[in-house]
Amino acid sequence: MSALAASQIKATVMDADSMRRSLTRIAHEIVERNHGVKGLVLIGIISKGDVLARRLGGKLSELEGVDVPVGTIDISGHRDDRPRGTGRDLSQVPDIAGLKVVLIDDVIHHGRTVRAAMDALIEHGRPRAIELAVLIDRGHRELPIRPDYVGKNVPTSEQEQVEVCLDEVEGVDGAVILAR
Repeated sequence: MSALAASQIKATVMDADSMRRSLTRIAHEIVERNHGVKGLVLIGIISKGDVLARRLGGKLSELEGVDVPVGTIDISGHRDDRPRGTGRDLSQVPDIAGLKVVLIDDVIHHGRTVRAAMDALIEHGRPRAIELAVLIDRGHRELPIRPDYVGKNVPTSEQEQVEVCLDEVEGVDGAVILAR
């Protein structure tokens, strides 16, 4: 958050400790709902969901004593609200056929990113089921998509933006609301 101008930040909604606790709780909820981790694959949406997926994979491995496959999905070629990506597909999806996929993203807003991720995911195989885990749910859905696992609900206005910062990317963990 050091790269963000202090004048832009309206509120801090998560610090490093609350982020760690939220991810730990989500990991426990995933284990409980699925009676373990057998048959699960975690897929993180590039560019922050992939980092969170690796973290959740580590937490699930600690809890259950087995590695959970973790992959990434690039949705740039599947967005309906932005120009199509022209670069190469950066997805790294393990075999998902017949398995339950937990799709992971940092923030859910309108639901368009998740819709694009599901479209992209289906191109890599047919999972048995797809669940959704997000660190922050800020509401304002335009599509009938609801996360199964939520770290924190953060009511916002459309004039605000939620920015998640991750140690692996920005050098610090936290989430803030920014004024646009």
